[in-house]
Amino acid sequence: QVQLVESGGGLVQAGGSLRLSCAASGRTFSRYTVGWFRQVPGREREFVAALRYNGYTYYADSVKDRFTISRNNAKDTVYLQLNSLKTDDTAVYYCAADSGIILSSIRDHTKYDYWGQGTQVTVSS
Repeated sequence: QVQLVESGGGLVQAGGSLRLSCAASGRTFSRYTVGWFRQVPGREREFVAALRYNGYTYYADSVKDRFTISRNNAKDTVYLQLNSLKTDDTAVYYCAADSGIILSSIRDHTKYDYWGQGTQVTVSS
């Protein structure tokens, strides 16, 4: 069992930056693939970025070159750095983790076993 807690969301103006954190407890987190997803009311949860246990990173086209996913295994924490934020980035951001997810499924939110409670990111114009 893995428990995930997100933090770092907030209100920021367009063009600004935020850093989201996903702190884990319960298992050897370094062996898990971690994904960030986001969701707005009435829409399906959307893939944002993922970091596999081997260090490889993957991004949605809409955030590539603006967002960066990274991890600190000593702190059992994964980060999502959000730069050059746009109003379209407004959403609740969730982190998710899974130890057995295959590469072809990392963008599929239904394939992750563990989820945090979410953190709100609001970008104003």
